[in-house]
Amino acid sequence: MRLTRRGVMSAVTVALTTGVVAVSPAQAAPAPLSAERAATLTATLGADRTAGSWVDESGRTVVAVTDVRAAATVRAAGGQARLVSRSAAALERAQSRVDLGVTGTAVYVDPVTNQVVVGVDATVTATDRARIRAAVAGSDGAARTIDLAGTLSTRTSGGDAIYGGGYRCSLGFNVRSGSTYYFLTAGHCTDVVATWYANSAQSTKLGDRTGTSFPGNDYGIVRYTNTSVAIDGSVGAQDITSAGDAYVGQSVTRRGSTTGTHSGTVTGLNATVRYAEGTVRGMIATNVCAEPGDSGGPLYAGSVALGLTSGGSGNCRTGGQTFFQPVKEALSKYRVSVF
Repeated sequence: MRLTRRGVMSAVTVALTTGVVAVSPAQAAPAPLSAERAATLTATLGADRTAGSWVDESGRTVVAVTDVRAAATVRAAGGQARLVSRSAAALERAQSRVDLGVTGTAVYVDPVTNQVVVGVDATVTATDRARIRAAVAGSDGAARTIDLAGTLSTRTSGGDAIYGGGYRCSLGFNVRSGSTYYFLTAGHCTDVVATWYANSAQSTKLGDRTGTSFPGNDYGIVRYTNTSVAIDGSVGAQDITSAGDAYVGQSVTRRGSTTGTHSGTVTGLNATVRYAEGTVRGMIATNVCAEPGDSGGPLYAGSVALGLTSGGSGNCRTGGQTFFQPVKEALSKYRVSVF
């Protein structure tokens, strides 16, 4: 219907007298900030003005910021802003001071509490515990310690079981490069075994190792050589269609050959984990349980691949903490993709 000049004036009069004013598209509330966009936003604002992001229990993306202008930028982008006293740069400095290189510790940033977490397992001596407590006490509240159940260890012994030598691990994700197929698993598995089988009798060969990285990282790749093995890109009944970056607060699922499927939440990123077998860095920290034999198994969120099971502490009866190698790093290194 065409609106005459008189109609326009009448509409404005009604709006002014009733107090109801139409909102133009430019004034509409921004779309909610996604975790992916939050990571880009924090990178743009910089490590001195932000301190990480997470998704809270209501599903909102929260960004920790150190000044009101950064907070306004976050809100304008559709996110929730939380003012904190320590920036990402300050937390990184604190992490370097409290990470004393002690085997049996896991160190990462918890953006929700704006602190560095130092996890200490049962193997850490009283002397080293005292050193860690002193370093944490000197952080002026920037760090805290937690006790890790049992012993931090790589989960050597995905889904399905894979066997090599005297070891059992778990297949992570099937991947491919063109028409050549591979699978990813933990590097501490492929570091000690070159040829992998589908059964414990080692009569059904899967393939041969073509790359491995441990310690430092914890990923390896095996090329399928058995053309009779059916290969698909799923994890159990879950189709995997892409790979992504984990974020704090994300609901995730892990599958392994020892304990099956378990779920939990991402609690930290860029964790440094000091196993007796070696130190790995850049890990995803979670409260998902795992046990020996689950090594190399997949961490995913719906159809998105996130990581490979590296190790942890505790078990699936009383609970524990597990750390994962981000899968995108391995995909990039070996120039392969999930499917």
